[in-house]
Amino acid sequence: MNFNMAEEESSVNTGKPGLKQAIENISSLISLSYSIKVFAVKWKSIRPKLEELLTNLIAIENCDFGENFSLSSTLEKILTTLKDCDELARRCIDLSYSGKLLMKSDLDIVSSKLDSHIKRLSGIYALGLLSNGSAILASRPSISASWNDMRFYVNDLLSRLKIGSVDMKRQALVAFNEAIQEDDRYIKIAVQIDSFINYLVNFLDFQDNEVQEEAAKAVSFISGFQSFREVLVRAGIISPLIRVLECGSDLSKEFAAVCLNKFTENLENAWSVSSHGGVSILLKICNNGDNAVELVSLACRVLKNLVGVEEIKRFIVEEGAIPLFVKLARSKDEIIQISSLDFLQAMAYGDESIREVIVKEGGICALVRVLDPKSSFSSKTREVGFRGIVNLCFSSYDSLNMLINYGFMDHILYFLRYGDVSDQELALKAAFWLCATSEEAKKVMGDAGFMPALVKLLNSKPFKIREMAAETLSSMVIVPRNRKIFVQNDQNVGLLMQMLDPEKVNSGNKKLLLSILMSLTSCNSARKKIMNSGHLRNIEKLAEAEVSDAKMIIRRLSSSKFQNIISGIWHS
Repeated sequence: MNFNMAEEESSVNTGKPGLKQAIENISSLISLSYSIKVFAVKWKSIRPKLEELLTNLIAIENCDFGENFSLSSTLEKILTTLKDCDELARRCIDLSYSGKLLMKSDLDIVSSKLDSHIKRLSGIYALGLLSNGSAILASRPSISASWNDMRFYVNDLLSRLKIGSVDMKRQALVAFNEAIQEDDRYIKIAVQIDSFINYLVNFLDFQDNEVQEEAAKAVSFISGFQSFREVLVRAGIISPLIRVLECGSDLSKEFAAVCLNKFTENLENAWSVSSHGGVSILLKICNNGDNAVELVSLACRVLKNLVGVEEIKRFIVEEGAIPLFVKLARSKDEIIQISSLDFLQAMAYGDESIREVIVKEGGICALVRVLDPKSSFSSKTREVGFRGIVNLCFSSYDSLNMLINYGFMDHILYFLRYGDVSDQELALKAAFWLCATSEEAKKVMGDAGFMPALVKLLNSKPFKIREMAAETLSSMVIVPRNRKIFVQNDQNVGLLMQMLDPEKVNSGNKKLLLSILMSLTSCNSARKKIMNSGHLRNIEKLAEAEVSDAKMIIRRLSSSKFQNIISGIWHS
């Protein structure tokens, strides 16, 4: 490298030739710095400044600046500093410096001058003294590129964010978004480079919609990585995200809501959202029927996170959120419906007073409507609706009566009889839950015809269906009234006995089936039908195999007037 020639040329023309010479000199210096073994810490701090200066110069290389005195003067000073820096580098390599303290001082002076040049270039562009000509972005490194090449590329993008025109800023953000979606290492580099994340956050308030949208897209993608969320929060992202929600473009609002949904998973950030007026803005979004479905759904999810803070939950209630979300639960759009139902469940969790308000506002009716077989809701929506019913109605007699009045029992029974596997599984969950609420619920289910439907499912292919059906039936026949109804159908007892064949029985169901028969043996008519089923030998085989429940059933059958029919060998 001939720095004397560079200086001589710059004195004649520090326009395009001087800019080109500065770029070449910096590139050479960066390469040279890696071979320096002494004062490693100092050179390590100088190298990023050289890289930033290089990317700034490259960014304006294709700009039109004509006879711009400010830039020409700055370029002349840059070339002088680069000459000094090159001399210091060679002294360090040759170990020809006169003293360590003097060399450290000289390196500090050069480092300070580089900072000054970077600041000066930014100021020139900010004042609009350069106009964008045919500036183009540097090509993104290949997937196998080195870390240094990737870092150089991100620095180049940063320089355009700093000093570029609106169009250049937009192009740089688009390029950055493409890069981070292809390789998340670019995110790590951006986080490591001073001010990059700050620029992204600041652009959330940018007046140009496209720049704002690209910045919002970038931070929403970065927020998907939990390890980087704290970096964004420290950069002050919450406040501008709230402003975007309030007055940004539709696309920016969605990206902002995605971010807030991630950040509010940590309740420490919930207060920050609340303090910037975010709760009211989110409720306003949900209440505006003109907003996009996805945006309303995202707002619901953020609010669901926020109700984890008791004070915020109370404020949300005072703002009239419950009737609003009961209304949304009746939406024809499943995305909004699911999100609003999830929100109502979160509100009701562990809070009886709020549960009562939701019920009063018609929440149970809205939930049962989701389970109506005549509706076209998906299994996922029905699952959410059922969970909501469980959370709102558990152990409440009044709620049980509401469910019956709204047709909940009929809906569940329909799916048990005619639903596909996913709907049957959901119906079985509901039936089992109903059994756990009260004995009255079991009686109502027995009268409604649940037991024959459950018996048929005992032969279902999916093991989970068989097991859940057996568990529910076992719970129902504990009630004497249900036992009498059960044995009125001869096929019910016979099918149970057949399924207890030791050579065929699924071990996962055997204990539950025996439990059902155990309950039935307390009923005289049931004992008679067990004896006359033609499959008593199945129970005998299990008793011979020392299955305790089977032996107990045989003992019960052997008692009183059945003593002469069954041998007394089962006493042990």
